[in-house]
Amino acid sequence: MRFIVAGGGTGGHIYPALAIARGLKEKYPGSKILYLGTSGGMETDIVPKEGFPFKGIDAAGLERKLSPRNLLVIWKAWRGLRQAAKIIRSWSPDVVIGTGGYVCGPVILAAAWRRIPTLIHEQNALPGITNRILARFAGRIAVTFAASARYFPHREKVRLTGLPVRPEILNAGRSAGLKSLGFDESRFFLLSFGGSRGARTINKAMAEVLKKFADDPRLNILHAAGTTGYQEFIAGCAAIGIDPARARNIRVTPYIYNMQDALAADLVISRAGAATLAELTACGIPSILIPYPYAAENHQEYNARALEKEGAALVVLDKQLNGSLLCDKIEELLADRGRLAAMSAASKKIGRRGALADIMDCVDELLKGP
Repeated sequence: MRFIVAGGGTGGHIYPALAIARGLKEKYPGSKILYLGTSGGMETDIVPKEGFPFKGIDAAGLERKLSPRNLLVIWKAWRGLRQAAKIIRSWSPDVVIGTGGYVCGPVILAAAWRRIPTLIHEQNALPGITNRILARFAGRIAVTFAASARYFPHREKVRLTGLPVRPEILNAGRSAGLKSLGFDESRFFLLSFGGSRGARTINKAMAEVLKKFADDPRLNILHAAGTTGYQEFIAGCAAIGIDPARARNIRVTPYIYNMQDALAADLVISRAGAATLAELTACGIPSILIPYPYAAENHQEYNARALEKEGAALVVLDKQLNGSLLCDKIEELLADRGRLAAMSAASKKIGRRGALADIMDCVDELLKGP
């Protein structure tokens, strides 16, 4: 079997594509997989390190207003379509899979034009423009959130699969995770982070949280301030009179490398990216979500509201966030373990631990034909 997997621009598109590529390798031993991404995108570095052959094509997104740049974008799109068509013609894949990003436009269109079965995967509750257009041509549409199905006109193509979660996350245990972190199992464990680089508004609010709960015997706190926000965060803590290093129940780090251990948490405070929410729900963890306000089409708020609607999360908008409000939310949940347990159960109910297997079933459907 031969497959093409495409996805690029952000980790939210790249890592699901890699998970699917690994799933194809496992399900179809001896299969060959080619990864197509954007020339110059972060996938050019990530994908080869994962052991998959990679080819880059031209792709870019249109400005949402009249702009001379759009002429260049249109030229790139045409060039990318020709490049994708040439690669697909020479590779002759059995199925082509796209996980989002501008690169998927020319790849999926070129495959559909040659009548090659195609599958697109939508990570967010509000589908991106590219996937909404490509849905007309795709043979199957795999979605992470049930709420996104209504944005696709051909419902018979849609399959609720969830988003693939790393095996180390699925196989992690609470006891082992807390032991690895050096935290007491008898204490409540609060985990907070704002992404790999950090989130200034979350960091500012968390400084107040650390001040309030420093040396509180009820809980331990692990906060990832981000690789670029760490020093600013520590300085911000000092400005309000808190030294996290002196508090016995607090640990602050720039980045969490062993996320499988950190997800032994009883409560998570974070942004609302699709991959993060897939991990939280796969582990059945309740959350306080602060959607990134500048995400394309505000899709993170749609993601967060989908969990809130099911009772798995509390949502605080970035513009509303402050330390006092966040402290109050945490205190409310610490005092109401019944509510927290209900949120955990709701989170677990949403979680799709078998997402990758369900996506492989979609591939099977395409291979078998109409």
